[in-house]
Amino acid sequence: MLLLGLDPGLRNTGWGVIEAESNMLRHVANGVVRSGTGLLANRLLKLYEDLSLIIESYTLDGAAVEETFVNRDGQATLKLGQARGIVMLVPAQAGVEVAEYPANTVKKSVVGYGHADKNQIGHMVSILLPGSDVRSPDAADALAVAICHAHHISTAKRMEVIR
Repeated sequence: MLLLGLDPGLRNTGWGVIEAESNMLRHVANGVVRSGTGLLANRLLKLYEDLSLIIESYTLDGAAVEETFVNRDGQATLKLGQARGIVMLVPAQAGVEVAEYPANTVKKSVVGYGHADKNQIGHMVSILLPGSDVRSPDAADALAVAICHAHHISTAKRMEVIR
């Protein structure tokens, strides 16, 4: 199963593709979409176009997005929400089912602790996906989302067998 993890951001959106087979995970690719500066509409368009190219490059079986953390700055939260909408739209438009996970769930799935920091996440991603070259915390977070999704799918399948 080929899974895409996405860590939404207006400036930097991390993405990571993994292959999950049984309990085995393999790193496929990762990176960051950078929307640049300027008008919001142009930045959202850049995010849409670049994510579309990434999704066209793989035959995905699923995608997962980290839920937005709401902060005190309403303007920033609204802009992040718009970017997150694009991040969810692109795979859905390509016919890929999109799951959502809270940040604490992602961290707990990968690190074992729901309040892990970016360094801990990056370290565990490198252990769980040996040989992966992850050069950005945003890409590491996206791979963590993909790993979390793989674990949840695997658990759901085991539960179906038990029933």
